[in-house]
Amino acid sequence: MLNMCNHTIRGKLGRYPPWPGKVVSPPKDLKKPTGKKCFFVKFFGTEDHAWIKVEQLKPYHPHKEEMIKINKGKRFQQAVDAVEEFLKKGKGKEQASHNASSEDKSKSILAGGKKRKSPTTVKALLEEDKKDLASHKQTFFEKNKKVKDGPYFHHFLLSQTEKPCSSMEPISKRLKIIEEAASTSIQAADSTAINGSITPTDKRIGFLGLGHMGSGIVSNLLKMGHVVTVWNRTAEKCDLFIQEGATLGRTPAEVVSMCDITFSCVSDPKAAKDLVQGPSGVLQGIRLGKCYVEMSTVDPETIAELSQGITSRGGRFLEAPLSGSQQLSNDGMLVILAAGDRTVYEDCSSCFQAIGKTSFFLGEAGNAAKMMLILSMVQGSFMATIAEGLTLAQVTGQSQQTFLDILCQGQMASTFLDQKCQNILQGNFRPDYYLKHIQKDLRLAISVGDSVNHPTPMAAAANEVYKRAKALDQSDNDMSAVYRAYIH
Repeated sequence: MLNMCNHTIRGKLGRYPPWPGKVVSPPKDLKKPTGKKCFFVKFFGTEDHAWIKVEQLKPYHPHKEEMIKINKGKRFQQAVDAVEEFLKKGKGKEQASHNASSEDKSKSILAGGKKRKSPTTVKALLEEDKKDLASHKQTFFEKNKKVKDGPYFHHFLLSQTEKPCSSMEPISKRLKIIEEAASTSIQAADSTAINGSITPTDKRIGFLGLGHMGSGIVSNLLKMGHVVTVWNRTAEKCDLFIQEGATLGRTPAEVVSMCDITFSCVSDPKAAKDLVQGPSGVLQGIRLGKCYVEMSTVDPETIAELSQGITSRGGRFLEAPLSGSQQLSNDGMLVILAAGDRTVYEDCSSCFQAIGKTSFFLGEAGNAAKMMLILSMVQGSFMATIAEGLTLAQVTGQSQQTFLDILCQGQMASTFLDQKCQNILQGNFRPDYYLKHIQKDLRLAISVGDSVNHPTPMAAAANEVYKRAKALDQSDNDMSAVYRAYIH
């Protein structure tokens, strides 16, 4: 059983629960991380792979029951079923192989990461897993004297070398693999994750809106064991999450009436208000004590209107817009900006830990909307400036790739800068954050500036460039497609 509390999977640090996996041979074009000894692991029931340090590997059999008690999710159970099937087949194959020939050239790995001096069969490996855990640990420490026992001691699960597919896309496109980084402790909503994992709230969670951001959020809530009821305007989008263990709500009103905390994540202020105020909307199901959390990026006036409507029916309101992209949503690495009812923020602790790397409580309702729009204003203006620089480099005969290389070696270096520039250079504008949404955010930020008589000339200029890109049919592309506004 692998404990993922200190590892990356799908690019995510931190809060994934222990997960069954096996050591496999990495693709030839994938470099092994430097530093501590680690193995390339494929996880059962998923297509996830990661480099895992040897001390983070637990034996499957001694920890099976413990981990099953901790992890109740449907996907985890499917992974356990998959590893059990693998073990069953392994025993059958080994028995057949033993009867036919004693020759077995497959290699296995010891808990301490040392290759055995002689070939070892799967059957023998399984027998070793059944040995007394104390004896197993003693062997491990004899071979790894620098590893100290303690609450985070994790040793070997099960390994069998496996060749990668002969025909395979470039590794960066096919597998989500990130070199392990230092342990990161994520404490959201003043709550402590137990041993790096999340203890899901016993409250029933509702979620309205399964778009680019909402889909990743719900997926992570379910992975972490939350009980979730979902609704989406296009009902077919709910099917995948129903298969993963979510419950289907027929209307927003029904979801709110069934759940203790209901989240909403939709595209703009109109959609947010329609969801609450429309037929069979949230206000039809809200009642005393029910919590409503608005995660959409909207203006402060919309937040005030929604808050008033919810609280007038006895409900509790929190705004919690999200700083991030579709990929960060999938990875559970969003930044959550919250404001409103502090007790709701605290009740959302495990949910925020599941979907984000950190959260901020900013006081009264409306403050988070303002902060989110300011952040979007800066990001949108920066993206427009990057695109402008790339096009100016090109028309003046400079290499765009060299321009990017220089930027990435300087003070402005960032993952955002590198990814968006690579999008432009490769002509890949698949949406990670819709261009139409960043333009909407810029428009709303300018309006906030107007409300306090504060000039926003840079945002206004960037907004015009995005409007030009929208006129060129780039609305549903990534925000980096603003580049096309400069070349037409």
